[in-house]
Amino acid sequence: MSLKNTSYNYGTIAKCLHWGSALLFLGAYASVYFRHWFTVDDTPINWTALQLHLSFGVSIAVLVVLRIIWRIMNLTPDEEPGTKMEHLAAHAGHFALYAVLIIMPVTGYLGSKVNTEFYFLFDIPIFESTSLFRSVIRDGMGISYEAFEAPLDFLHKQVFGKWLAWMLVVGHILAALYHHYVKKDRTLIKMTSGK
Repeated sequence: MSLKNTSYNYGTIAKCLHWGSALLFLGAYASVYFRHWFTVDDTPINWTALQLHLSFGVSIAVLVVLRIIWRIMNLTPDEEPGTKMEHLAAHAGHFALYAVLIIMPVTGYLGSKVNTEFYFLFDIPIFESTSLFRSVIRDGMGISYEAFEAPLDFLHKQVFGKWLAWMLVVGHILAALYHHYVKKDRTLIKMTSGK
């Protein structure tokens, strides 16, 4: 199995970045829903679930940057046969997924009211305590953190978190299954076994 992509398959690095992002995405959702559904505010387990959610989010941001760099530097496997509309829909879906995987961590970090204890190894300070926030947002634009954070929190939780991210992920999974079971092409195989 090749580390790099070929015209026939995705390489090991692309697969690891893809499936790593997927696992972190699921971890981020599992931790935040666990926190909301099964914990009580201001308890250690609630705090741990929040910190795991924030840590998963930061990790997703790092992996997505690496994925984009790797995608730019690598060959993309040949597209499977299909109509122009199918290929256009696939490209639009992938673009939207990348956008969400960038927007979610950014809005999550910018709108967070607590430091991220990154997997309990070290702290990542909240945006409000950075010199960038103080010099550009607060002093330069005259916007308080509360006014700055509110729309970001709404986008992160209500628009992307509750609806859009899940719609895109479910659509991505259904498309992969459609290619595998209905079209019987190599779309899913290229990102899994490669055989």
